[in-house]
Amino acid sequence: MKARCVLFAFLAGVAATAAVAAQGGRPAPPPSVRLYVLDGGVLESDPARYQLTKADVTTTQLSVAAYLIVHPKGVLLWDTGAITDSDWTPSGKPVEQRLTLPDGQERRVTITASLLSQLQAAGYKPADVTYLALSHHHWDHTANANAFAGAAWLVRAAERDAMFGAQPAGTARPATFSALKGSRTILVSNDEHDVFGDGTVVLKLAAGHTPGHQVLYVKMARTGGVLLSGDLYHYPQERSLGRFPTFEYNVEQTRAARQDVDAFLKKTGAQLWIQHDLTAHRALRKAPAFYD
Repeated sequence: MKARCVLFAFLAGVAATAAVAAQGGRPAPPPSVRLYVLDGGVLESDPARYQLTKADVTTTQLSVAAYLIVHPKGVLLWDTGAITDSDWTPSGKPVEQRLTLPDGQERRVTITASLLSQLQAAGYKPADVTYLALSHHHWDHTANANAFAGAAWLVRAAERDAMFGAQPAGTARPATFSALKGSRTILVSNDEHDVFGDGTVVLKLAAGHTPGHQVLYVKMARTGGVLLSGDLYHYPQERSLGRFPTFEYNVEQTRAARQDVDAFLKKTGAQLWIQHDLTAHRALRKAPAFYD
């Protein structure tokens, strides 16, 4: 019996190796959509920036997250973290990173694992990513964008213009996404863009936080629908109390986007995953585990 189990394990390994080889070194496509949650650390924050008090929120800290969506027809990376992998050395323990934004504000992020190491643990590397999409261009979503300049970049024209205009927002770090200027770019013009053509991975315009801010809907066979919020919300109390960040590009656009997303959630029955909600983020399983 033991010999038979060893033989079966060997044959399974051979089959897996053959599947990867058949894809030119890439992992074999899954049978249905998978979503991997990538942990980008914990951001120190002040709820007053969102018109909230410390008494309003469960914790003042915010999570940083990125997501790998693997579809039978390709791979999409959604957001790329707050700390560039090359700027620090993982030690296996939480490491605090401090950075100063172009507008002079200091930010502190405590991070444990690099983005690329988490991708690798899930079986992927930057060259395997077919599409890159950013919710928006603020610093805590673009840190490792340059590593994926070889992917097709899905972006709204207004957002691209804001990123490469004469004066990007002070909350942006242009050096982290400069390589995207030469990427194969797909300018998304419709309010909803069906990435793979089957309704399972859909970009939705949710402008207001930035000119071309967007959210991402992912529909999975077992988990069902999930809407990744970008920065439509940061704390869940923004939603329950009707508060808005003090630094929105256009508050009225954000108000309309929130109403549109609420209607979409009601229509689809999708869950809303607020990317910066630390309590909710901690409860999610992280790569190499996945949702499907």
